[in-house]
Amino acid sequence: MSLIGKEFQLSIPSDANSIAEVESFVDQLRGEFEIPDELYGNILICLTEAVNNCIMHGNKYDPSKTVKVSGTKDGAVIIITAADEGEGFDYENLPDPTAPENLHKSTGRGVFLMKQLSDYLKYSNGGATVEMRFKILS
Repeated sequence: MSLIGKEFQLSIPSDANSIAEVESFVDQLRGEFEIPDELYGNILICLTEAVNNCIMHGNKYDPSKTVKVSGTKDGAVIIITAADEGEGFDYENLPDPTAPENLHKSTGRGVFLMKQLSDYLKYSNGGATVEMRFKILS
């Protein structure tokens, strides 16, 4: 059975407790798209970071706003997006979390982690939407 073009979607309220739904979503993708164990953790961390950023920074915990998550497979690539209803952010000018002056800050590592753990990371919609891609290696 070909799963190309099959898409899973999730709408999450902008509440910190909603982040728990991300694991169930990734578990569903794992089963449908046969995601290997070594890739599962990377996807879970990246999507959790993305959704947390959407809730906290994009939607500013506004309960009337939602985060839209989708996942699909195209050949050997898993494509996951997360979008908030916020105004976006300047994703091209983020401080380097590995710089000495930023090492002790409690925030600012999410985008860095997503870049490191995904095979492709792209922001659109002024930074309100993030697309992550993960290659399934044989």
